[in-house]
Amino acid sequence: MERDGHPAAGQKVVEMARFADQARFGAIAEVEAYWQALRAGRLVPRRSDIDPRGIERALEYAFVLERIAAGLARLRIAGTHLSDLMGMEVRGMPLSTFFTPESRAQVGEVLEQVFDSPAIATLTLTAERGIGKPALEGKVILLPLMSDLGDVTRVLGCLATQGAVGRAPRRFEITGVETRPLLGDAALGLAPEEAVEAPAPDPRDLPAGSYGEAARGEFTAEAEQRNGADRRGLAEQAITYRGPERRQGDRRVAHLRLVRSDGDDVEE
Repeated sequence: MERDGHPAAGQKVVEMARFADQARFGAIAEVEAYWQALRAGRLVPRRSDIDPRGIERALEYAFVLERIAAGLARLRIAGTHLSDLMGMEVRGMPLSTFFTPESRAQVGEVLEQVFDSPAIATLTLTAERGIGKPALEGKVILLPLMSDLGDVTRVLGCLATQGAVGRAPRRFEITGVETRPLLGDAALGLAPEEAVEAPAPDPRDLPAGSYGEAARGEFTAEAEQRNGADRRGLAEQAITYRGPERRQGDRRVAHLRLVRSDGDDVEE
């Protein structure tokens, strides 16, 4: 029984706000769960560990950031929802573009914590209102990643919103910030220098679910058909090597040059 709005002695209190947020912003929870599965005891996972098929239901809200200066990171990859919010293609733009001028300094401070601590950061957002711009709430999660060089200069992120987008662009004010430094994670039984060098987890040991299946490479025929040519998702385009162009009229043929022990060259 409750007295004056307070639970009786011995009665357990369950915090429902976190569960409500997960229900409203399911894409955030899915991306974080996938990142945690890839982490698997390391300080942070690598950018090359990310497989977009592991977060296929959240791809339109997901993005990858690259650190380019203190407090500044640009979007290397961005889902379609982010472009819808801005009304244009956003790849190559700084993350601060999505925020009001008053909130951009705070965004820079949060990014520095994510990269330097490193830490997980969650931002609670409210969009500016105006003609054709109805109420719009949002949430952003920033999850640090290591580059191929071993430094923390990448971020896997997710920006999900509740409400109609309306007339673009939509920019947000920060109404709440939560940061969780990873070095203080009690589940991490490694020193920082050991954690960075820890080997990647065996995909067979990852938990079940969409993120576990993606890491193990277990995909159903239905998932393959649904993804089709778009399953690259967050994967960056590979640079295709093209050999030297042959000039018009060049009729040279390939040949081998053999060098004999007596020093004479023979062409075939």
